[in-house]
Amino acid sequence: MERVLTVNAIYNYTPMRLLSGTSGVIPGIDTPQRQLILDHHQETRTITQSASIDLNYGITERLGAEITIPYKWRTHRHIDGIGEDGPNGEGESTSFSSDGLGDMRVGLKYNVLPTIRSMVVLGFGMYLPTGVTNANDSTGALMEPTTQLGRGQVGLNPTLYQSYELIPHRLNEFFMASYRHTFRNNKGYQFGDMWELNGGFNLVTVPWLVLSSQLNYRYMVHDNFSSSLWRSATPADAPDFPGEPVVIDPNIKNRAVPTTGSTWLGFTPGFQVSLAGIVDSPWTRMTSLYFYSSIPIARDSNNSLAQGTSYVFGITRKFQLLTPS
Repeated sequence: MERVLTVNAIYNYTPMRLLSGTSGVIPGIDTPQRQLILDHHQETRTITQSASIDLNYGITERLGAEITIPYKWRTHRHIDGIGEDGPNGEGESTSFSSDGLGDMRVGLKYNVLPTIRSMVVLGFGMYLPTGVTNANDSTGALMEPTTQLGRGQVGLNPTLYQSYELIPHRLNEFFMASYRHTFRNNKGYQFGDMWELNGGFNLVTVPWLVLSSQLNYRYMVHDNFSSSLWRSATPADAPDFPGEPVVIDPNIKNRAVPTTGSTWLGFTPGFQVSLAGIVDSPWTRMTSLYFYSSIPIARDSNNSLAQGTSYVFGITRKFQLLTPS
């Protein structure tokens, strides 16, 4: 909408845990030493919470600008130093907790098909490396890139959104697709490309209540680390067990991180409530609340942690800043 500012305040809760049949034993990523150490620690759990402000402004009827500012809280626990620490090389329980700014996103959107019943919106966004990347664990060691709040480098994010009113003002379908490419950061780490496909339906039950259901698919490519290659010590290395990791290839090369990359398919039901339909006042007009829950259907996390059922709460408020010309 031209010259309308839409403000979204969003809270997201995302737990990650091990799937049955997986061990959670993954490589250690030592960015200061540029070492990828196979079988170096065992994942336990991660909980990520975020509170974001998302601002959308209609420059014209077709062109809009968007900025998203996230603040994150993350707790993580794993067994570190397998083959190296502990009397039997079992490793040491290590925890991590951090909060701060995440990577901000700025972008433009253009509606290429504005009709009464349908729209097709093309977007292009950029993630800025504003997120925290220097948080330490409970032992004072720098945590690995995948547990930091930011990725440490610029990311490109083209998007596509389509919707069509199957029953005018009653039922519409929608489809969303996005791609994210993040460049290699200064620590030699590059997060894998991510593809997302989402599609579903919105049903207006009464004027103030919209029910929603959608399917979400996410595919993530292996991360890549510019490093030498090592492995954790094993009992076969006795008497040097427990002991220091064993070098496999001392050369610094771009290497795929084997237990990164994943696929995720989920079902997301939710609802949106227009507050003006319940209590009409200047504060409730153009204001709505919404809630969604993403429930996993199928997951493959490459022996690492997998996303569990997550929750999103939000409030949206529109402001007409200027009268359209």
